[in-house]
Amino acid sequence: MDAPIDPAHGGRDMDLTRAAEKLGALEDEIHHLYEHVPFGSHALDAQGVYLDINSLELSWLGYSRQEIVGKRKLTDFLTPASRLMLLRHLPAPGLNNVIADLELELLRRDGTSMPIALNSVGFADAAGKLLKRRAVVFDLREKRQNKIHQLVAAQAFEGLSGTYITDSQQVIQQVNHAFIELTGYSAQEAVGQTPRLLSSGQHDTAFYQAMWSALNKYGRWQGEICNRRKDGSAITLWLSVSAVLDAAGAVTNYIGSFFDITATKAAEAELLQLAYFDPLTRLPNRRLLLDRLTQAQAVAKRSGLCGAVLFVDLDHFKAINDTRGHEAGDRVLVETARRLRAAVRAGDSVARLGGDEFVVLLEGLDEKALESAAQAEIVAKKILESLAQSYQLDDIEFHCSASIGIELFADATSAVDLIQHADLAMYQSKAGGRNRVRFFDSSMQTQVLGRAALDHDLRHALELQQFQLFFQPQVNLQGQIVAAEALLRWHHPKRGLVAPGEFIALAEETELIVPIGLWVLETACAQLKDWEGQARTRHMRLAVNVSACQYRQDGFAVSVQKVLSASGIDPAKLVLEVTESMMLDVPDAIAKMNALKALGVSFSMDDFGTGYSSLVSLIQLPLSELKIDQSFVGQLGADASVGVIVRATIAMGHALGLEVVAEGVETQAQRELLVKKGCQRFQGYLFSRPVPIEAFEALLPQAQ
Repeated sequence: MDAPIDPAHGGRDMDLTRAAEKLGALEDEIHHLYEHVPFGSHALDAQGVYLDINSLELSWLGYSRQEIVGKRKLTDFLTPASRLMLLRHLPAPGLNNVIADLELELLRRDGTSMPIALNSVGFADAAGKLLKRRAVVFDLREKRQNKIHQLVAAQAFEGLSGTYITDSQQVIQQVNHAFIELTGYSAQEAVGQTPRLLSSGQHDTAFYQAMWSALNKYGRWQGEICNRRKDGSAITLWLSVSAVLDAAGAVTNYIGSFFDITATKAAEAELLQLAYFDPLTRLPNRRLLLDRLTQAQAVAKRSGLCGAVLFVDLDHFKAINDTRGHEAGDRVLVETARRLRAAVRAGDSVARLGGDEFVVLLEGLDEKALESAAQAEIVAKKILESLAQSYQLDDIEFHCSASIGIELFADATSAVDLIQHADLAMYQSKAGGRNRVRFFDSSMQTQVLGRAALDHDLRHALELQQFQLFFQPQVNLQGQIVAAEALLRWHHPKRGLVAPGEFIALAEETELIVPIGLWVLETACAQLKDWEGQARTRHMRLAVNVSACQYRQDGFAVSVQKVLSASGIDPAKLVLEVTESMMLDVPDAIAKMNALKALGVSFSMDDFGTGYSSLVSLIQLPLSELKIDQSFVGQLGADASVGVIVRATIAMGHALGLEVVAEGVETQAQRELLVKKGCQRFQGYLFSRPVPIEAFEALLPQAQ
């Protein structure tokens, strides 16, 4: 006798059968969907072997389904470089299992390659173990990465599209689950309504008239539409509507299918921001600037009004990055961007090209070039004044001037050339002393070419032994030479004697000043060693200038110590001249100075009063000497306020136990004024120009 049927057991079997049938039907539906989409589609198992592939992608590869499914991997059909790229982009277990718009090269059966964009999502079990990957693939041969592809790719990750069916009067008859999920309306709430249920009110009558015109004429319409969910939140959809016709050609139904592209639109906006705007300052970047400049040129040509490009570069910006770190540098750049926006009109553009380089685009100035130049100069000077204000960085105030180059435009000069010309003018501004404005002229191109040639020659000057030290004496009240400053000169085989002002700035920009500065230090110490062996010079102290680039090197103190050891000199005879701008990071400056002072080396503050130091930091630094800048000395007697500054500086130096040396003394009148103000040491053309060692030693008295 047969065993009795367990009703409960039989019911479970029936439920499982129905579930399997539904799952099979759903898989068939998904297969059917991907079989007819206008892009490639495939599924891979956890090992990368094909589980499924649609006909379009098969046609791209040139293989049959039987040759691929269950037998081959996607990586079998990729170029070696693309294979490595795919492996790098495959997410690690447990991470976001999505690959978006990965551009690869597909190898086809006929040996040709085909560019594709791969979009893939992984499916894992509850334990996070990868089960399979579903992908959509776009053909990039004709650059068909348009909006509909992006929308379909996004939908492929998120599930089936939201779908509704209406009758011929647009009354909703049926909706699917995705419709309910995307809109928030239940089937009961949607059925019997029209699609106007989702209307956001953002589209005008013309929008809907165009939609229905296309539906009536072509039987279909698709496009972007802004709707509203049940909770009132906005949702952006890519909607496709098709008319269903009966045998007589009459409309029986409309089918609407939509993807939620809200996130895609937000991503597009973010990509647009990244593509056209600087992420740090939020200013337009070079790409957007060129676009705006090209448009501005076209407008200027039609209107007859000139425009101007201002190339703005911060002076000594590298100092803040080197001494306070890039975070402090970023804060300065953000504040600079704010000041630039505030200094120009609402219709003008401010862009950041990178680093500390900014460009200001002025439009609609004047019909006359001269008037336009005057207007542009007014804006440039306003910018200089704004940027000259101090930047507060925690416990310090950072002063950062700017150099500006200007090029006017009203003709068809390319946008790239305009920026280059303004850039060249900016470099001329720096060469002229910084913190100033220069206009471009054609002669600058020649100067730039000359600068490039100078850079080339400078890189070989050290190995070719073209450098020489000159010496300028420092005298006391009695006119006796008590010390000297070593000054670098370059003997160029064609240019002759090149003045420091022509190549020192270039050496600093290229960091060639580091090996050159080391040579200066070694040569100066060798000279000191020679002087120690002579009665008339063994008392001499020698000052050597240290560049900011040298001083900021991590191993600066160690390199000086090695030179001292190698030369065998008395370190007390060596004076290192530093500038105020090098002392921005006071703790680091003190540490380096103390390390060298412990060896006996002395420090002199050069060009005092022209840089960044506060009195507090000056007191902290282990200095032995102050040098009054020649710009102050040159104005003595002509400007009463300068006399007050010089007297105060001398008094302050003496109060701190420092020697005070006045630089740039050229007349007897200047010397007498300095003596009256308490100065006891002098240096300048009144006593001697910088001269070679033989001429310098000829100035010294003979040994008694």
